Parts: sequence; structure tokens; C-alpha cells
Amino acid sequence: MKRSFLLRTRILVLGGLGLIAATYGLVRLAYGLFLPDVQHDLGFGADVGGAVSSGASALYCVGAVAGFLLAGRAARWLVVGAALTAGVGVIVMAASPTAPVFGASAVVASTGAGLASPAMVQLVAGRVDGAVRDRAQAVVNSGTGPGLVAAGVLALVLLPDWRTAWTVAGVVTLLVGAVVFLAAGPIGRAVTSGRAPRAVLPDRSWFGAQVVPVVVALLFGAGSAVVWTYGRSALVSAGVPSALTVVAWIVLGVGGASVAVTARWTSGVPAARTWSLTTTLAAVAVLALGLLPHLVVAALMACAVFGWAYTAATGALIAWTTETDQQHAAAGTALLFVVLVAGQALGAAAAGALVEPAGTEATFTIAAAVVAIAAAVPLLVARRGLRSAVPTR
Repeated sequence: MKRSFLLRTRILVLGGLGLIAATYGLVRLAYGLFLPDVQHDLGFGADVGGAVSSGASALYCVGAVAGFLLAGRAARWLVVGAALTAGVGVIVMAASPTAPVFGASAVVASTGAGLASPAMVQLVAGRVDGAVRDRAQAVVNSGTGPGLVAAGVLALVLLPDWRTAWTVAGVVTLLVGAVVFLAAGPIGRAVTSGRAPRAVLPDRSWFGAQVVPVVVALLFGAGSAVVWTYGRSALVSAGVPSALTVVAWIVLGVGGASVAVTARWTSGVPAARTWSLTTTLAAVAVLALGLLPHLVVAALMACAVFGWAYTAATGALIAWTTETDQQHAAAGTALLFVVLVAGQALGAAAAGALVEPAGTEATFTIAAAVVAIAAAVPLLVARRGLRSAVPTR
């Protein structure tokens, strides 16, 4: 029986990686990859594209709040909700005859990612042994990278036929959701003795401990949104050949996927320190992508760095809230991811309003500055804490 339990655990972790890959990389974050071709076919501008991205981020937050409230009691059913909203939503996107239909279905499809993260955190916490739980969480969270790579491969093969690409993404999302649901079933519940207790709402002191992560997550979300929404558009506008712009997106995904390899080193580092390192690199990458999109090698390097840094930073948020209170790890993940994506909603709307009148360089430079502030805040707080701890004469 132990061997079958171990197999079920491995399937759960790999399936969880696949669910994150599908709901984030293939559906939610692939929006920016396919946006130039969708705009060409459906006839809407950058301002509408930014508004749709902002609305999708808002509904993601709704899904993540639902995960915050329900992960402790119904994590498996959250997986079903994630697969259905993302999978069916993206299939409707693929069939959309008009911009309003496309925008509405894109907003709904984004909900799946919000449901998936807290559900997988709860399932891994309750079904994976404590000795390897942190690494398992990092592996599942790194699914964004492989999802981006898969989206890029679909784009490279199928574009400008974005409809077929998103139809494939929808079918894959529904299938991988079914795998996770079955792997986390009643038999899988006894995989380890480390089953997490049913979550209860945190108390006031817990929320107080989340203030710094909440602030920096909001800032990072706002600054990083420009890459997810207009990253490929910046390359297209700079005259980079279409195939190379898709390759850049694939490189971004490879950078995110490499987090599964580097997790063995970053998992031993305090979460706040990991956060500052990863977001500093992300700020540099955003700046490079905005200022040097015409230099293909520099743009590819920026995409790789940003992919790794963004995914590792989101993993640092999970580790940060887990360090605070492991019992409420799913609730903390939902809270921080809600704030992160709320920041993306603000950032996407702001970038959409700025990119045409102010230009790509100015928009990306402002975004990089916001990300840099997110990197600096924990260091400033830590330094202030050390100073306050020094006795005065």
C-alpha cells in the first residue's frame, strides 16, 4: 500500500504542476502572448486590451478569495472549479466572434488560476510528508513556466491561428484538472500522516504579520503586469520578427520552469531574502525589455531572467506566509495572490493608458521602478527592525 500511496502522491504533485501550468501559463498569462493577433482579428486597441487584462485580474481575485474561504474544506472541488472556469472559458475565447464576447470569456477564464493556487497549496500540505513538503510546493508553483513554454510552442506552430491554440489549451486544462481531482481522492487522503487540519479563519495577529508581504505583493503585481500584457507587443513594435517574439515567450517560460531546479537552493533561504533577490532581478529584466527590445539577445536574456524571477518570487510569497503560520498556508497564499493580481489589475490598466501616449520605454521604465521598490521594502523594514533592537544610551 505504501508504494501505491507514494505513486498517488507523485501523481498529485505532477498533476498539480500541470494544473498550475494550464490555468496560469496556458490560459491566464498567455493572454499577452496572443494579444497582438487577437487585436488584429477582432479590431480593438491597446486600451481595450489593458482593460480586459485588468478585468481578468479582478475576477482572478474573486476566485482566490473563494479559495481563501474554501480551501480547508473543499480543496478537491476548487480544483474542479479551476479546471471548468479556465478550460471552458478559454474555449469560449477561441470561438468568440466579437471583442465583447472575447473580453467577457477572458475575464471568466482567469478565475481558474485564482481557484487553483490555494487548492493545490492545501492539497500538498495535507498529502505530502513534511520533509519534502516545501520542495513539493515549489515544484507545483513552478508550473507557470512549463505552461508558458507550452503556450509558446502552440503559438510558434499555430499563429496567427490563435483560436486553435486556445482550444487546445482548454482541452488540456480540463484533462489535467480531472487527473488532480482523482489523485487527491479519498484513497489519496491517507498518503501521509501529515494531513493538514481543517483550516479556520486566521486571527488579527496573523493579518498583522502579513502587512509587509501584502504591500510588496501589490507593488510587484503592478510593476510586473506590463510584461505579461505588453511584453510581446513591445517586441513586435520594435520590429522583431514574429517567430522570434514567440521564441522570447518560450524563453520566458523556460526561465520560470527552471525554478523547479533551483528550488533545492532557494528553499533553504529565508523567504524575505529570496523575495528581495528575485524581485531585484525582475526589475532589471523589466527595464531591459523596455529599453532594449530591438536587441534580440538582450531581450531573450531579459525574458529568461524575468521568467525565473517572477516564478521564484511567487514561490517566496508562499514560503513567506508559511513561515508565519503553516496551518494557514492556503489562506495566506490566497491573500497574497489576491493582492498580487489586484496589483496586476492596476498595473495593466495603467500600462494600457500609458503605452500609446507615453511610449514603450517610459511605460516599462516606470514599471521597473515600481518592482524595484517592492524589492527594497523588506530590506528597509529589516534594517529598521535591527536598529530598533539596538539599545540606546
